[in-house]
Amino acid sequence: MMNYSRVQIASIGYELAPVVVTSAELEQRLEPLYQKLRMQPGQLQALTGIGERRWWLPGTSLAEKAAAAGRKALNKAGLTPQDLGSLVYAGVCRESFEPATACRVADALGLQGQALVYDLSNACLGILNGMLEIANRIELGQIDAGMVVSCESSREIMELTIQRLLEQPDMPHFSASLATLTGGSGAIAVVLTAQNGHSNGHRLLGGVALAEPEHHELCRWGIEPNDSGLHRQYMQTDAVAVMKNGVELGRRTWAVFLETLNWSAEGIDRVICHQVGEAHQKTVLQTMGISEDKDFVTFPFLGNIGTVSLPITAAIAAERGAIRSGDRVGFLGIGSGLNCMMLGVEW
Repeated sequence: MMNYSRVQIASIGYELAPVVVTSAELEQRLEPLYQKLRMQPGQLQALTGIGERRWWLPGTSLAEKAAAAGRKALNKAGLTPQDLGSLVYAGVCRESFEPATACRVADALGLQGQALVYDLSNACLGILNGMLEIANRIELGQIDAGMVVSCESSREIMELTIQRLLEQPDMPHFSASLATLTGGSGAIAVVLTAQNGHSNGHRLLGGVALAEPEHHELCRWGIEPNDSGLHRQYMQTDAVAVMKNGVELGRRTWAVFLETLNWSAEGIDRVICHQVGEAHQKTVLQTMGISEDKDFVTFPFLGNIGTVSLPITAAIAAERGAIRSGDRVGFLGIGSGLNCMMLGVEW
């Protein structure tokens, strides 16, 4: 359980990937699979609620797009890179094993000197974890401002998944790959600062996190050896088990969250959830007793952008007037592992 008295979200900046890929386009590429399994077109959107997602252009630098989002966030906050006491890169996708992708982002921004620059990894909860890392340092008085960034890219893993589905066109393989086909691409940057009397930021009140690591095998993305002795990417998800166990973990986290912040479900004005898909969204809201009109979604046109999904949804919701000054907002995150984290913000 975490409570903060002097931390605010000063700004959020984001970059949308330029290439729009519809579910219909993906199904056209999977036509041999659909014919063999006697599936009708439209199943991908019907099963997920996702009509389109975005890809970066081939060869796009993750760090450069994260830095572009970072520049937007700094401009909105009225800060310079030298005002940052910490920069955390929290994406699932990275440019290399070493050094930290955060170093390239920091260099692109012009951040130097006395600052903590490092990567953090926790599946789709990465940005929320990064926010807490910076919030803790601000609350302790170690720094006055920090930034957490991420850039996710789904193009490469989805291209590989399509290829394998055509090579192995069976229902078990399709079911294990369905979640991969929901992926999207984008970049995000969140700046947190210490509160002051002239601030227009959004108060980070606190949050909670619960873990069930016994479910760490349900959703996996990594590299594995192929028949030639080389390595290739893979992603496999037991979507049914992830939903069942994830929703239950979310229900228990929600109860602790409300108690920790002394909130009621009725008193929350808006919730921003991790963007998985339609079935997951409806089940989560029903299980927690949250009215659908309090939720805001981007998955129908952005898909699941991993760590980027929740904060980019919050930023778009604010731009469209769905979140207003003074609103009580719940950030409800779930990630492979399984881990669940919920943060309370007074907008």
